[in-house]
Amino acid sequence: MSPAKKIILLASLLSAVVTLPVSANALEEIQKRGEIRVATDMSIPPSGMLDAAMKPVGSDVETAQLLAKDWGLKLKFIETTGPTRIPNLQTGKADIVISTLSVTPQRAQVIDFSRAYAGLRSVIGAPAATKISDWADLKGRAITVTRGTTQDSMLTKDAMKNGVTIQRYDDDATLVTAAVSGQAYAVATSATLVNQIKKQNPDLAFEPKMTLTVFDLAIGLKKNEPELKAKLDEWIAANLKNGKLNAIYEKYHGEPIPAEIINRP
Repeated sequence: MSPAKKIILLASLLSAVVTLPVSANALEEIQKRGEIRVATDMSIPPSGMLDAAMKPVGSDVETAQLLAKDWGLKLKFIETTGPTRIPNLQTGKADIVISTLSVTPQRAQVIDFSRAYAGLRSVIGAPAATKISDWADLKGRAITVTRGTTQDSMLTKDAMKNGVTIQRYDDDATLVTAAVSGQAYAVATSATLVNQIKKQNPDLAFEPKMTLTVFDLAIGLKKNEPELKAKLDEWIAANLKNGKLNAIYEKYHGEPIPAEIINRP
């Protein structure tokens, strides 16, 4: 290649580099727009649901409303489902996800998370009169779970060695019906759902007996947005400290945010 052609080629490459679009800062875009788009599933009470007037309500809904108010932004809900929460974020339909999004290593490979703003306590629940304090009390019994949930996967590996069998239902509604009607000796689910079972049948008075684990619930955002993540983390820390996030959670879930999340540095 002649020197002249080399110069022309180099100039064209430099021109391409100079004209490459600069990636936008998500926080700046949100502030410039004056609106934050939040992906929230409205079919998972009490975190997200629609009331009789088809108005969004729930703990995640009020968390998003508080965030928008504190930041001086309009709020636009992007209705989503469990499987579409992350795709809505990745395709730019939503700026953030506030939708009972638990932090997992698999999800952390494709999106970033804020610090935890709440927690999901996974428990074994049973009627108040049932004595359960450890696995020995469950030996020879069946635990009812919703198929494919984290509780199902956790118990599958532990049930056999503890002499426990698993009774699976395809959805939470069927599990609740079984518990309310007295067909379930014990259930493995969220503490929130156990409280809902108790409300539907106060005589049985289902209550959490054993905590299996506590999942961090965090705000999801696109990868590599440090300014937005830092602002979210700061906001969450402040509202955990002042009690506003805990008040929202307790209003809908019937119990406070797990202490290990509130007290986390």
